[in-house]
Amino acid sequence: MTVIRIGTRGSKLAMAQTTTVARGLESKTGVETEIIPIATQGDRSMESLSQIGGQGVFANALRDSLLAGECDVVVHSLKDLPTAEVPGLTIAAIPKRADERDVVCARDELTLATLPAGARVGTGSPRRQAQLRSRYPELEVVDLRGNIDSRLAKVTGGELDAVILAAAGLARAGRAAAITEYLGIAGWPTAPGQGALAIEVRTGEEKLAAVLDHKPSRTKTDAERYVLAFLDAGCSAPLGAHAVIDDGLLFLDARVYALDGSHYFTSSHALYVNDVDDPPREAAQRVSDELLAQGAGELAGVRA
Repeated sequence: MTVIRIGTRGSKLAMAQTTTVARGLESKTGVETEIIPIATQGDRSMESLSQIGGQGVFANALRDSLLAGECDVVVHSLKDLPTAEVPGLTIAAIPKRADERDVVCARDELTLATLPAGARVGTGSPRRQAQLRSRYPELEVVDLRGNIDSRLAKVTGGELDAVILAAAGLARAGRAAAITEYLGIAGWPTAPGQGALAIEVRTGEEKLAAVLDHKPSRTKTDAERYVLAFLDAGCSAPLGAHAVIDDGLLFLDARVYALDGSHYFTSSHALYVNDVDDPPREAAQRVSDELLAQGAGELAGVRA
């Protein structure tokens, strides 16, 4: 193969992410790359994620293009990728994960705790909306869509007092200077797979991108995404999950929220990665079983 054609969403962030992947592939394989922008449903619609549904709104068009042979690999933000397998497609690589935390971008260098009562905070994520309502009920949550620049402009223009975004996305888009607060994972678990990219190929062509796979990142994000799968929850479900590998132990925490922030269910488990055949699946099964036993299946976006 003389050129690897890489399909991606056409947003500024997606292009920045894919450019990094392209450089990595060229460096490690010596093969030239070509980036092909593809419009997705999530890019064309400005409806909220809860209205259009989170499952595949940013991924389906990329996958269709890959299956049609219009590109050789596609790059996804892993948190936007449905957990169900697609016949004929395989995730060949998950590169080393970036910062998975959520961040606040607020006026006047404020944080969530220092924003005044009634301040307007924008986010399009049902999870983030539920977390805001749970921890800061005095703030007004505003449903928000758009790219990073348009969201930040609503703060600088005075329409909003703050927005919640992903640290990794801001860094990749060169907008990290707008961050006024990093939200700790312990109190603010993020979307399964947040901060990670997924490089997908047609099954049998994994060698096109396998050189970029980072095994620890794959293990951790697999565990988080198995929770989504076992709870039969979509990418837009009000669910946060976080996995860590430390001294041979895989730690997995997950939390499922009521959309109104009134309550949540949480579960944590750990196991030695050498003690079981499939550590991510086993850890996620234990966490999911406990969440369902607590009643998490009754919350919006999650079914028992």
